[in-house]
Amino acid sequence: MYKLMCLLLLANSAIAAPPMPIEANHPILGTWVLPIANGKCLETYYFRADGSTLVTSAEEVAETAVEISPKPSRRGFYRWIDKLVKDNGKKDCSGKISKVGTESTSFIRFLDSGEKFVVCQDESLEACFGPLLRVHGQDS
Repeated sequence: MYKLMCLLLLANSAIAAPPMPIEANHPILGTWVLPIANGKCLETYYFRADGSTLVTSAEEVAETAVEISPKPSRRGFYRWIDKLVKDNGKKDCSGKISKVGTESTSFIRFLDSGEKFVVCQDESLEACFGPLLRVHGQDS
């Protein structure tokens, strides 16, 4: 029983682990929007220096822990690991409800001098979505 309780505590502490801070000069920091369905819905991402991201999408409000490479690869992509840590249980722009604990790894590529980025399945522009657009004048 004691061993099981220890394993449960370790599992819960791994889920609740603090996000990895992001360097102050990283181009991902700030507010980004992704227009969906011809602009009828907006997803907004607030990337914070503490390594957390606040995401709003339709009725959904979520928070993720982010780990992103400090520099791009030779191909110009940043590796982005994103884990959903909090969610209000409401539908996003696609009509889905996100599940806390979901983790994904993507690769992002900045465009137009850092004013846009696309999110890709791997270090290629073959399977991507976006672009997300930088929003100026808003704190993250």
